[in-house]
Amino acid sequence: TTMPTGIHQLGRETARKFTKAEVEHALTELDTGNYGMILRSKGIVNGGADGWLEFDIAGEWEVRARGADVGGKLVVIGSKLNEKAIAELFGC
Repeated sequence: TTMPTGIHQLGRETARKFTKAEVEHALTELDTGNYGMILRSKGIVNGGADGWLEFDIAGEWEVRARGADVGGKLVVIGSKLNEKAIAELFGC
């Protein structure tokens, strides 16, 4: 996918298990501006006891339950992304 100048896409896979509260914390962190200007993000993670969780950020964020998947994955789109910090936040 071609991105406009200055806009980057970060895609990662993660095997880490998250609680719903941990996903909500990570999304709140992404919204602080400390990780770059996040325009959009979405992903699927293993929620352990909470089951598989799907999340979206498009202005506001949302976390919801979903069916099982083969592995966790996320995509973050924005400018001046701090890729290392985002990867650490999601255990990638």
